[in-house]
Amino acid sequence: MEAKDEHDASDSMIGLLSEPRRRRILEWLQEEGSARVRELAGAFHVSEATIRQDLERLENDGFITREHGGAYLNTAPPQTGTMTLHHQENMDKKRRIGALAASLVKDGETLILDAGTTTTEIAMRLTNRRDLTLITNALNIAIILGAVPTMAVHMPGGQFKSPTLSLSGDKSVEYFRNIFAGKLFLATAGVALDAGLTYPSFADLQLKEAMIKAAAHVYLVADSTKINRSSFTRLGSLDVINSFITDDGISDRDAKEFEKRGIEVLIAK
Repeated sequence: MEAKDEHDASDSMIGLLSEPRRRRILEWLQEEGSARVRELAGAFHVSEATIRQDLERLENDGFITREHGGAYLNTAPPQTGTMTLHHQENMDKKRRIGALAASLVKDGETLILDAGTTTTEIAMRLTNRRDLTLITNALNIAIILGAVPTMAVHMPGGQFKSPTLSLSGDKSVEYFRNIFAGKLFLATAGVALDAGLTYPSFADLQLKEAMIKAAAHVYLVADSTKINRSSFTRLGSLDVINSFITDDGISDRDAKEFEKRGIEVLIAK
């Protein structure tokens, strides 16, 4: 018992406190759909026993189902069947951002759309464009715009992630390293002046880096609730984006700070 108590104390000092850690584990699962105990233990720098306890609590709270060696998100199977994205909060803000972003796209352009609810709102407003070449890792976006006869829609290969209805992994990264687009509309979980762009898990970091390098102009699309918010993993500093499209919930102070960094701020009203 004493050895176990010492190990748990070490976990508490090295890792996050249990409640914030469980919240971030849930955010990870809401991004990936599932995760292995070993993977989570390594990411959060705690023991596998501690992760199992966290997963047991999340299962008791009704969020996940544990399986041998890992767990999966309870909402993933039904959402995949209906092609519904997980994150449906702040949709009014996301619709306004989507409308403003879509207004920047002209006929005949080549663009990349990242996976996500805000980028899906952009896609839904591009169906009247002509001769667009679209590259996306999001299956739902490919279906929305692939039905338009004048669109050329391209997708990478990779591993399917049910909460975001997207493809990820090494094959996706390699695909984006071999293309060039005029515009990228990039999603994020959090954007902060100090932490930069952050995401709930490691899986998509290399993919997003490849998307950024493939585009001449990078538009970050994120509602104002994500400003000054940090998630688990960091993509990089804000200098990887050229423009930031958000809603009128952004404070004047934050808008000026982004502009001081050389980032164009576009506000959807």
